[in-house]
Amino acid sequence: MRAVVQRAAHAAVTVDDTVIGQIGPGLCVLVGIAPDDTTEDADKLAAKLWKLRIFEDDEGKMNRSVADVSGELLIISQFTLYGDAQKGNRPSFMGAARPELAEPLIERVQEQLRSLGATVATGRFGADMKVDLRNDGPVTILLEL
Repeated sequence: MRAVVQRAAHAAVTVDDTVIGQIGPGLCVLVGIAPDDTTEDADKLAAKLWKLRIFEDDEGKMNRSVADVSGELLIISQFTLYGDAQKGNRPSFMGAARPELAEPLIERVQEQLRSLGATVATGRFGADMKVDLRNDGPVTILLEL
């Protein structure tokens, strides 16, 4: 499981010119699922996102989590995180999980975050999405579980 985590001032995802998910300050997270990922991996990712200390404290150090700052999360499925362009110029996506495995695991991450108390907005699995983001910092972290 891979995630690109971006600290956001605000973020939104649009499908067919309609905003379907948006957040204020918090995290915009692109999540890729591999064929061998499990519900345990999804639970670990949710816990990591909730506790990841990338927000500044009163001294300007990244010492607070999204939970600490009452931030929101925008979770977006992103199979292209498993794109492999080592051979040639066209990426292969063989490292990404099939939709029937990936979609329930993305939903599991979202559900686990909500159970922890998070406000979660989402994209739409399999849709052509447009993501607008104002990266705060900029801060971008790559997580691989």
